[in-house]
Amino acid sequence: MTNLTYKMNAVPERIDQAKLDRLAKLETATIGHFYHFGFADPAIQSVLPGKIVAATVTTLAIPGLDSTLLHHCLAEVGEGYFMAVDRLGDSKYACWGGGVTRMAALKGLAGACVDGPHTDTAEIEEQGFAMWSRGASPVTTRLYDTGGGFNVPVSIGGAAVLPGYAVLADPSGVLFIAPEDLDAVIEQGEAKTEAGRKNEAKITAGTYLGEMSGATRMVRAKTEGQA
Repeated sequence: MTNLTYKMNAVPERIDQAKLDRLAKLETATIGHFYHFGFADPAIQSVLPGKIVAATVTTLAIPGLDSTLLHHCLAEVGEGYFMAVDRLGDSKYACWGGGVTRMAALKGLAGACVDGPHTDTAEIEEQGFAMWSRGASPVTTRLYDTGGGFNVPVSIGGAAVLPGYAVLADPSGVLFIAPEDLDAVIEQGEAKTEAGRKNEAKITAGTYLGEMSGATRMVRAKTEGQA
């Protein structure tokens, strides 16, 4: 075995918890109105309803049939991290199941995301573990010792992700945010959320959405005078 078989890097430094707490109060769908990077494919969805996680990302890249490195690295990740697993294009073999979930929960992981399927949905439910994937599969990985990378650059649902990124995962999907963008995303997200609350109040009070957004004005400008 060469030292290229497994690429091992250190666990990234945690993002300031105060920032993560602010991020957790936002919604991926709100940020999606103005931020255009880091969103995973919408096919990657929460296994359990209602879960919301904002955390620091640790990454893993493992080949289709093999989960050797995943089993090993669960002992290397500290409490509160979110593990993002790149399956290197595989969409058949589930690397994340009941045993992995139990270990991840015992280690105190905030959650995990697999760009591929999971298995043992009932056991994930039993643990109440915050998990996102492309759906369930009965076909699982084995320990083939073929290699992989820990805390390396990965792709999760088309989003480029580096270890140490922030993640916001909720019922709408999964968003990865570079640390240098985080402050601006949080500030703009908070402003957008507050504006949304005010608009919701106006609609409840009787204002039509089209009047408020300007859509009605646009339509009328092009239809006035038509027979």
